[in-house]
Amino acid sequence: MKQVNNKMAGALIFVGATQFILCMLIAECLYPGYSVSGNYISDLGKLGEVSAPVFNASVVVLGLTVVAGAYFLRQTIANKVFLSLLILCGIGAIGVGIFPEDFGPIHFAVSLIAFLFGALSAIASYKFQKAPLSYFAVVLGVVSLVALVLFGQGIYLGLGKGGMERMIAYPILLWAIGFGGYLIKE
Repeated sequence: MKQVNNKMAGALIFVGATQFILCMLIAECLYPGYSVSGNYISDLGKLGEVSAPVFNASVVVLGLTVVAGAYFLRQTIANKVFLSLLILCGIGAIGVGIFPEDFGPIHFAVSLIAFLFGALSAIASYKFQKAPLSYFAVVLGVVSLVALVLFGQGIYLGLGKGGMERMIAYPILLWAIGFGGYLIKE
């Protein structure tokens, strides 16, 4: 049963992160004049934008798959801190899709929840993976946290606000794909 739960959790997390990356790329192509460097990721979900249905639906799916993955992991991972971090990340992602950028402070709060708890989930997952993947998880989580702090201070390192925001999001998504794959194989 442990193996089945891990495989299900891994498949959900892997599929959620992968579909989000692909749908984000589709949304970037649909959004007229979109700039990866100059636009926020969440600009893709603004109400009235042609990209909004694709982006908002995919980020909700991402959040749901992460929460569902945590549900299956509770059978095999007794660490409530890690599972709580993962659930909070998923709830934040769901919130990003339900409350797009147009919702101002609410959107800011759910985005922060998704980013912060996603990075912390990556770091905390080191206990449940073998090296070298456990090391990569920590590095990706730390990169995301450092980028989050820099982004919050308006320091974009020449990447633009959109580029720096991606330095927060992409490491988390890459970790989720790796972690999901690890669980599937286990």
